[in-house]
Amino acid sequence: MRPAALLLAIVLAACGADDEAAPPRPSTTTTAAAAEVAPTTTTPPLPALPPAVAAPDPRALVTAAGVVVPVAGTDPGGLRVRTPCGNTAVVAGGTPLFGATVVLDPGHGGAEPGALGENGLREADLDLAVAQRTADRLTAAGATVVLTRTRDLRVTLTTRALLATRLQARAFVSVHHNADPDGRSDRPGTEVWHRVDDPASRRLAGLVQEEVAGAFASYEGVAWEADRDAGAKARRRSRGDDYYGVLRDAGVPAVISEALYLSNPPEAALLARPDGQQAEADALARAIARFLTTDDPGSGFVDAYPRPEAAGPGGGATGCVDPPLS
Repeated sequence: MRPAALLLAIVLAACGADDEAAPPRPSTTTTAAAAEVAPTTTTPPLPALPPAVAAPDPRALVTAAGVVVPVAGTDPGGLRVRTPCGNTAVVAGGTPLFGATVVLDPGHGGAEPGALGENGLREADLDLAVAQRTADRLTAAGATVVLTRTRDLRVTLTTRALLATRLQARAFVSVHHNADPDGRSDRPGTEVWHRVDDPASRRLAGLVQEEVAGAFASYEGVAWEADRDAGAKARRRSRGDDYYGVLRDAGVPAVISEALYLSNPPEAALLARPDGQQAEADALARAIARFLTTDDPGSGFVDAYPRPEAAGPGGGATGCVDPPLS
């Protein structure tokens, strides 16, 4: 097993060290309104991707309980870390991480399940399933991949972003799925948010938009829904910086991918299917690989419509309870 694959295996397998095991990947669900047959396409292998450049000191830690946390420094008792809820703790043991090519961030988790499909599909579970599938593809191509969570766990936006920054990731992709569209659409309503003042983040967003929207467009017979400004875009808050905290705090090229609408039953049915999840994961992996190995500019850029109200309260530390770390 290559070093990069071994690292990911450690990160993913460690989640079984705690009594709260990772939930199974969402099961297959179909309805007459969903695409009945997956497109018959062959997924080509990704180009060779670079492993992480290892830092001299640990940048993150997979604790004995399987929780991935950023390292803030050393302590006589172990490593001083930032907990999922944003507190400080000293942890002994575990597996240190010295860098990452890519950090994948499965959105939501724990007491913040995200959107919920009529078929019972929870966004938090779907985000994790797609991120795991994406990590599998990238790791097989040689990249060092770290997930911000490997089970159903609440993690603050600040801690998620800090993991990417500390690991010096070349790309940070927060995996989400949407709800409450503006209305019907003749194409998939995928949207990708990028950091407002970072050209690299903008290029990554254009590639993710191009690949993910294209992958789902190959499914026929789905009654798509979308926002009127679907595409790759950015949004500023009143202070002039990024509207979304996980992008604002990330110190690396970073995007949020919002693929399809769980609130639309045909799309939720497609996303519950293994082939639908794999199509999205393959698209994310292709986009990240293109970002790392080419100068492709991406496409699908649009101007986001104004949103004067603040982002929702999710992702903060209020009410957050840290899991056992050891």
